[in-house]
Amino acid sequence: MTNPPLRADAQRNRERLLAAAEEVFLERGAEASMEDVAKRAAVGIGTLYRRFPTREALLAAAYSERFLSLASASQARTGTLDPLSALRAYLEELVVNTSVYRGLAASLGAVLQSGTPGCDATSKEGRRLLKLAQNSGVVRRDVSFDDLVVVAMATSMATEQSSSPKKHLAHLIDLFLGGIASR
Repeated sequence: MTNPPLRADAQRNRERLLAAAEEVFLERGAEASMEDVAKRAAVGIGTLYRRFPTREALLAAAYSERFLSLASASQARTGTLDPLSALRAYLEELVVNTSVYRGLAASLGAVLQSGTPGCDATSKEGRRLLKLAQNSGVVRRDVSFDDLVVVAMATSMATEQSSSPKKHLAHLIDLFLGGIASR
């Protein structure tokens, strides 16, 4: 069942909230005050919570387009990379995307379960790549998509303060992939 379309004023409020959330989260990180988001959008806090009942719901909605782009870029690589390289590229992109809002990594698991189109697409793509790697015999069968999310969260948190995050990120992903490789 789909949600009915929003009234024009409700749609404008939603768009203002998402634009304000983007600005506030970029400036102050994912733990920024919800009141600051509502104030920046020039709406009441009740309006914010009616549209986005949790911080994770607001983060997911604000981030949905980025996650759609991540899934689309990953799908576009289909057939150009071996299964392990495709999984590596996906994990690296997930970590880089998670780092756009400082502190988002701590909520990544909940955000990805929020049901936005971007979160669903990113999760579906991660599951597809994991299954492909497992079916090709390069990744252990006991690895789950939730394991990938935990690694992305930990890697994002570990590289957030790094002076050379890309190098550190690549090293941590290498360590993880070495640990999940089929023997």
